[in-house]
Amino acid sequence: MTDTTAPPVPLDQDAARALALDLKRITSAVLSVVDSERPSARLFRAVTNHLGRSLHDMVSVSAEFRTWEHASLQLGVDAYLVRHESTTGWYGIRGQGIDLNESLLSLLTSADREGGPELSEPEYVTTATGPKTSTEAIQVGLVPTTAPTGEPVLVGIRGPLPHMGPMARCRLDVVAASREVATRTRDEIEQLVAAHDVVRGQVVAFGVSEFRGNELVTFLPRPTLTEQQVVLPDGVLAGIEEHILGVAEHAERLLAAGQHLKRGLLLYGPPGTGKTHTVRYLAGRLPHTTVVVLTGAAMRYINQAAALARRFQPSMVVLEDVDLVANDRSMGSGTNPVLFSLLDAMDGIGSDADVTFVLTTNRAEVLERALADRPGRVDLAVEIPRPDAIGRERLLRLYSDGVSVTADLAPVIAATEGVTASFLKELVRRAVLVGLREGTSTVTDAALRTALDVMTASHNALTRSLLGATQPTGTAT
Repeated sequence: MTDTTAPPVPLDQDAARALALDLKRITSAVLSVVDSERPSARLFRAVTNHLGRSLHDMVSVSAEFRTWEHASLQLGVDAYLVRHESTTGWYGIRGQGIDLNESLLSLLTSADREGGPELSEPEYVTTATGPKTSTEAIQVGLVPTTAPTGEPVLVGIRGPLPHMGPMARCRLDVVAASREVATRTRDEIEQLVAAHDVVRGQVVAFGVSEFRGNELVTFLPRPTLTEQQVVLPDGVLAGIEEHILGVAEHAERLLAAGQHLKRGLLLYGPPGTGKTHTVRYLAGRLPHTTVVVLTGAAMRYINQAAALARRFQPSMVVLEDVDLVANDRSMGSGTNPVLFSLLDAMDGIGSDADVTFVLTTNRAEVLERALADRPGRVDLAVEIPRPDAIGRERLLRLYSDGVSVTADLAPVIAATEGVTASFLKELVRRAVLVGLREGTSTVTDAALRTALDVMTASHNALTRSLLGATQPTGTAT
C-alpha cells in the first residue's frame, strides 16, 4: 500500500526550466501549424510578403467615387496596373462579419487573428459603360503593385453596396510604407480614372434604373435625327441651332474675343408639340457633347448633374418639364428646395464654361421669374407652337414614311387645326391599324377618315388633351 502522506520529491530547477522550454517550443510549433492552416493567414502572408514589412508600419489613403463611377474606377486601376507592369492578379476578401466601411489597412490587419478576413477569388459585378456595353468590375478585392516611385503598394477596390441605393459609394484604397507614396499612387490612379471615365461624351439620364444594377445613372442611345425630321415653323430651328450649335462650333474664338460660352435655352409650348423631339435633335447634332437629362423626380439630382456638366465639358444639361419644380413663388407661400438647387446650379457654373442648359415647359406663364428673366440663366426662349397647315402636312408625311398612303391628305389637314405633332403621330398609327384589320397595309381615305372620326369623338376628349390637342375644327370629308 502506497503512503500518500509522504513528502514530494524535490524537482531539479534546471530540469524544470528545460522542460518548460521544450513545452514552449512544442506549443509554438503546434500553433505555427494551426496558424498556417488558418484561411485568414494566407491573406496576411500574401500582403506582408509583398510589402516586405509589418502592416503596423504601413499607412492607408483612400478616395470615394459615385456609384455610377464604378466602371471608370476599374478601368483607371487597370490602366495603372498596365502602366506599372503589374502581373500579379487580384485577390478577393471574404469573411463573416467583415465591415466593408473599414479601411483596407484595417481589414488586412484583422486578418492576423482568428475569424479575420480570408483570401479568396475576387468578386466581380457587371456595370454599364454605355447604352449597350458593360464591363466586369471588382466588388471587393485588392491587387499588389508598385508605386510610381517603385515601392511596393497594395491597391484595393470596393464597389457600391446595393442596399445603400443612390447613396452608395465606390472606394479606392492604397496601402504603402508612407503617406507620400500612398498619396502619389492614389493621385495617379485618379487621373487615369478621369481619363477613362465612361460618362464622358455619353447621353445619360438621372433616376432609378434597373439596367445592369445601376440605380442612379442610365446610359441612353444618342439620337440620330435629321433636320427633315424636326418640323417647326420656318426659321425656328435655325435660330435654335445658331444659339446652341453655333456657340459650340466657335467656342475657342468666342473665348478669345472675351465672350461667354454658357448658354440657356427655354423651349415652351403645349404638350406634344415637339419640345423633347427638338432636344433630341440637338443631342444628336453634338456627338461629342456629354448630355445629362433630368425629368420629374430626378430634378433633385441637379447638383450632381451640374457637377458632371462642369467636369465633362462640352456638355448639355436638359431639364424637362421644369415648371414642375419652378412655379412662380408668388403663387404660393412655401419654399422649393429643388428650385433653389436649380438656380444655384445654373449660377454656379462659370460663364466661360462650355455648358448648355436646355429647359422645357408646358406652362411658361407660371414659370419662376428668377429663372426665366435673369440673364445668364436663360438667354433664349423659343415657342414650339402647334403646327400650322404646312407643318401638319409635313408631319403626316413624316409619320407615314415607309407606309403606302393613297389617301388625300388635304381634308385631314384642314380638319386638324389646333392639334399637336403627337396627335398626328397617333392618327397615322391608328389609320395603319384600321387598314391592317381590313387586310391591307395601305392607308386609304376611308382608314384615315375612320381614325380621325374616332379621335375627334366626344368620348375621346381626354385622349386629345393628353396628346396636347385642342378640339379639331371638324372632320375629314
